[in-house]
Amino acid sequence: MDGFQYTFAALRGIQAGREYYVAMCPLRLLPKIFEFDSQDLPPELRAQRVLNKSRIPAITRYIVEHPHDYVFSAITASIDGPVQFKPFEEHGVHRNIGQLIVPLSARFIINDGQHRRAVIEEALREMPDLGDETIAVVFFLDAGLKRSQQIFADLNTHAVRASSSIGILYDFRSPLAYVARRAAAEVPAFKGLTEMERSSIANRSLKLFTLSGIYYATGALLRKEAEDEISPAEEQIAIDYWTALCTVIPEWNERVIRATSSLELRRDYIHFHSVTLHALGIVGADLIATYPRTWREHLTKLRSIDWRRTNPLWEGRAMVGGQLSKARAQIIRTANAIKQVLGLPLSPEELRLEHTSVDATAAFDANHLETAS
Repeated sequence: MDGFQYTFAALRGIQAGREYYVAMCPLRLLPKIFEFDSQDLPPELRAQRVLNKSRIPAITRYIVEHPHDYVFSAITASIDGPVQFKPFEEHGVHRNIGQLIVPLSARFIINDGQHRRAVIEEALREMPDLGDETIAVVFFLDAGLKRSQQIFADLNTHAVRASSSIGILYDFRSPLAYVARRAAAEVPAFKGLTEMERSSIANRSLKLFTLSGIYYATGALLRKEAEDEISPAEEQIAIDYWTALCTVIPEWNERVIRATSSLELRRDYIHFHSVTLHALGIVGADLIATYPRTWREHLTKLRSIDWRRTNPLWEGRAMVGGQLSKARAQIIRTANAIKQVLGLPLSPEELRLEHTSVDATAAFDANHLETAS
């Protein structure tokens, strides 16, 4: 900030025939210059979505807990006011490198990155030293509300969120992600048969499981969340449990897997799908807690289960109307059936779901998902 203006070191570029600028903005300046649209305005009069405040604490914690290796992508903003770009050279290679001069009276509107801005403001309260660090900002010249709304739509309509599996594959902070990757590499039924990039499996794929499915099932098994610490003993329990299942679920046997196509196995059996994998994780947590020394012996009772989709036992549990369902209620119902084979007691919530109709719990799940979204 210089006198009565902001001065940013910036690069000038051209998109769709319009000039835009990329600048480095100190974090301490970010909350001061970037405004939120009034949350009270109707959507048609705003250039952004309403701020979801529930997201802020978790992302703030991410910065505060990883001050030396956090990463933030650029913020996109529009400047409503006269700006001046002063290049270092009028001609030559430096003609698009220079200073972007913006009067203090100009208005900055965030087109993409409002949650990053709110998180940075919160993080600065806890760690003021972060104020001298910078974030990249892409500045467009404001051309009115409609243009700002169109920028928001263009940035978000074509954005593709990375799959859960590849996020887990590349996450080296989460202990749970590490255990899931280790299970995928060591457990006989998972080894070489886990889809590491996508969270769904194509019909012609040779894979049987997804890394995200193993991750969430292992979280249920260990009763851990992404950032929870996992001891070496707990880590080994997870590997041992999934490995033990390979000896009691006939179709998880390496010889059977090699002799049958992946398409047939996933088509005919429910235990190659995330809903049952997650249920097996829930069952494993209760089994190991109940029989910490002899859980392997009790696990052998699973040899009696018919895991085929055609088994009527799975309708209303892993399957609804003949289709697999990953709804929370169906996961718990699937776990209930397996726990009953093992002689494990059901919790009050599990008992309630056993006596609730499938239609009622489907409606509950639908409402839950709508509220969460």
